[in-house]
Amino acid sequence: MPEELELMGQQDRRDVLAVAVADPEPEPFSPSIFLDLPPTPSRPDCHNEDLASSDDLVLPFISRMLMEDDIDDAFFYKYPDHPTLLQAQQPFANILSDATPPDRPVEPLSQSQLLLQQFPADGDDLQVFFSGCNGDMLNIALLKGMEEGSRFLSLPTNNGLLNSKKQPIQVNTGGKLKNRRRTLQQDEDEPDEAETSRNSKLMVPEPEETGEMVDQIALNVFSWCLSEIQSLRLTIGGEQVENNTRTGTESRSKTNKKNGKYWAHETMDLHTMLLHCAQAVGMNDRRSATQLLGQIRKRSSPSGDANQRLAHCFAQGLEARLAGTGSQLYRSLVSRRTSVLEYLKAYQLFVEACCFKTMAFRFSNLTICHATLGRNKLHIVDYGIEYGLQWPTLLTRLATREGGPPEVRMTGIDLPQPGFRPSSRIEQTGRRLSSRASQLGVPFKFRSIAAARWETIRVDDLDMEPDEVLVVNSLVPFGHLMEDGVTVDSPSPRDVVLNNIQKMRPDVFILCIVNASYNSPFFVTRFREALSYYSAIYDMLDATTPRDNELRLLVERDLYGQCALNVVACEGLDRVERPERYKQWQARNHRAGLSQLPLDPCIVKDVREWVKSLYHKDFVIDIDQHWLLQGWKGRILYAMSTWVACK
Repeated sequence: MPEELELMGQQDRRDVLAVAVADPEPEPFSPSIFLDLPPTPSRPDCHNEDLASSDDLVLPFISRMLMEDDIDDAFFYKYPDHPTLLQAQQPFANILSDATPPDRPVEPLSQSQLLLQQFPADGDDLQVFFSGCNGDMLNIALLKGMEEGSRFLSLPTNNGLLNSKKQPIQVNTGGKLKNRRRTLQQDEDEPDEAETSRNSKLMVPEPEETGEMVDQIALNVFSWCLSEIQSLRLTIGGEQVENNTRTGTESRSKTNKKNGKYWAHETMDLHTMLLHCAQAVGMNDRRSATQLLGQIRKRSSPSGDANQRLAHCFAQGLEARLAGTGSQLYRSLVSRRTSVLEYLKAYQLFVEACCFKTMAFRFSNLTICHATLGRNKLHIVDYGIEYGLQWPTLLTRLATREGGPPEVRMTGIDLPQPGFRPSSRIEQTGRRLSSRASQLGVPFKFRSIAAARWETIRVDDLDMEPDEVLVVNSLVPFGHLMEDGVTVDSPSPRDVVLNNIQKMRPDVFILCIVNASYNSPFFVTRFREALSYYSAIYDMLDATTPRDNELRLLVERDLYGQCALNVVACEGLDRVERPERYKQWQARNHRAGLSQLPLDPCIVKDVREWVKSLYHKDFVIDIDQHWLLQGWKGRILYAMSTWVACK
């Protein structure tokens, strides 16, 4: 059997190589093998309204991203496991492995190396070979052939390619440099199977429950989203009953304490202590600030209630500012690479518990659909695209549009990523969206722009066409732009970006901003405003998410904790969180030559009913001066509006 399987594998490899050499130009995008799920069914008669199911595709799109095999890899390398590179790495692999003698050759188990063994190693042949294919395609094709053969043939248990009991070595596939995360395992009973081989991370089998969850999402998106939100409500309800019982017991025990000093310390408001500590830090009163920080540390906790978690977060910022290490601490937190897997899981929890992002996505998508009625070409310029979680819903809507979908062009703009490929994340987003559009039958083109200074992006960089609907979309990231220029004579980057958008003359400019004013140059004023804003955020998370949820800690640390730390501990160019209130943005947009559009009553009604039916009753949806406002318990946290260039 093993000999027959080997012959089958060799034949499959010859077929793959023949096709690869015959086709010198690979496809521009290689969709993930996990993105072949059927598109979400939708009724053909619901192109105008009642598309509730298609607006919950943020969660299934995140789930599809979580299913991808290379979600943690940052690069796509062009020459995986080249023989020359493997030969150079062999001495280091022997040093790292205690069970392997230095003179023992490395077992060539990687798929690309097995393929290379079929050809001579001269440069001309290698150049022809690599010009027609890439390692990802060969790896997937070979693994598919071996999996099909395994259905009929019994395989040896020590097969290094299909043995799922051992943890594979994760390899960043693509490029001239490799950054491997090796897992060197050694079996004491079988020393001959020492882990000196290189196993490329092909497909990590997902748990059965994960596959069932994705199938459920693909079949019935709206019901799945509703069930997840309802499960959070049930968990929160039981937790509140338990907390109320515990609080009553503790309060009765405290009444028996006769020490007035102890009682005064226990009942002191953490917000007041934080404000007093901020004033001491602002006046450089280190003694008072240190004493207050010690008291705050005793009463705060990253796993307590909303006030305790908030105090713990802001105490870290005050301590770093007092020590003069705020910028260093913030850079270390930003450079600390949270895996995309954990980030997306935390983001998924945030979408289930909070309506801010999903409501912004829904408002933006409905506005774009309204602007493209009767038009056949659409160009979206998205500032701060990140992982593109907004756009699968829009593509689904456009696919079911009466008269067929339009041609969609998308220009994704984001900050460059550290490393050798600054636009890697944007390109990965483009691949996922291209795959989704292909499944839905929507003509789609994607272009990525990685720019550290968005004010340098001009109209000529966008390749606009005269007969297309141009939509400029910005959900929140403009709050990171500098308010003032680097020098006194230089213009404000915010004004420059808005002026450039006015020169684009878009059919609609969709703007969503963080409604806060912790952009003051005075520290105490900025601290007080930030404390008020994040108090509402942490209270919202405490009311909608269980306290013992580990993903909630990740949300508070990575989505909000870093922002709060930057506001408190950093100054100058290191402070990147610079939000303004919506009335300030309104005046700024008017100065840039933009005219505000009135809100569509149908869209506003749709958003109101959608939030009311799914999310917590304390979420606020309001309208003021053609701005759609979002908030929590009366505090307005986000604002959205639509604009066009003045004629």
